[in-house]
Amino acid sequence: MNILFLLLIGVPAIEIFIMIKVGQNIGALNTISLILLTAITGIYFAKIAGLNTLRSAIYKLYKNKDQIPRFEIISGASIAFAALLLIIPGFITDVFGFLLLIPFTRNMITNFYLKEKPNVDTIHKDYIDGEVIKEEEKNKDDL
Repeated sequence: MNILFLLLIGVPAIEIFIMIKVGQNIGALNTISLILLTAITGIYFAKIAGLNTLRSAIYKLYKNKDQIPRFEIISGASIAFAALLLIIPGFITDVFGFLLLIPFTRNMITNFYLKEKPNVDTIHKDYIDGEVIKEEEKNKDDL
């Protein structure tokens, strides 16, 4: 809970501080224009990347009907999160949003989440699972 509270207070405070510093150097109107330009540009590229990911997911569903396109689902979610970061005014959120739009960094994040986790069945056990079948039940099933 404390981390969420720090994020809700800390990120906007840092964003405001950076906007003030940038505004002192390039002017308030230029800073506002830059924030609007990055938001519009980012949303445009998020739309293009999102449509490409959707197209790829539909193609994979058509080609492999038995498999769920997990890579495309996570990639699409990261593109949606990138669009949200780009809508939020500020330079730090824009940097992270643009990083999520770059296919190389998005693939790294997606591959991290798709990495095979150890399954309960593959963990080494000191016993063997089995089932005891009584001889009487076996004979009743044969009749």
